[in-house]
Amino acid sequence: MEYYNYIKSLHLIFVITWFAGLFYIPRLFVYQIEAFHKPSPDKEILGAQLKLMAKRLWNIITWPSAILATVFAVWLLVLQPFWLHQPWMHVKLTFVVLLILYHLKTHQFYKQLQRDEVTKTSNFMRLWNEGATFILFAVVFLVILKSAINWVFGVIGIVVLGLLLMLGFKIYKNIRAKNPDA
Repeated sequence: MEYYNYIKSLHLIFVITWFAGLFYIPRLFVYQIEAFHKPSPDKEILGAQLKLMAKRLWNIITWPSAILATVFAVWLLVLQPFWLHQPWMHVKLTFVVLLILYHLKTHQFYKQLQRDEVTKTSNFMRLWNEGATFILFAVVFLVILKSAINWVFGVIGIVVLGLLLMLGFKIYKNIRAKNPDA
């Protein structure tokens, strides 16, 4: 079991890089959607560059990180199966399932934008960008507190964070409406 901490470290590294991809890809979607509504030749030049950036981020960093984080997580659970009997782990795994669903839905948005199918607004993508943040908060509180009860306080914190983000988003939207270059 001397290698357990190495596997745990690799799991954490790939979780971090997975989240990095999930945090950044919706920002690229925002820029792609906004570029789609620009006049030529800006639309074509920006669109091609942003699609390339999204493709590299998604296929070279985000997907491999998701797969490797999952592989190392399963390996950890095989080595320490007693974690599966802990109530906090059940809640954590529920959030992991939500993260995987978020990833898969983000993949759908990625595929649409790669085909120049703009079905969402840039404001929608700004809000979508916060989904991974909520899941990250919940999982970190669960892992650190290791309590299925105390994580409720973390979720309350997430809700407060969400309200603050929505308020910040509304303020930013008002600033952009007054000054489009902001």
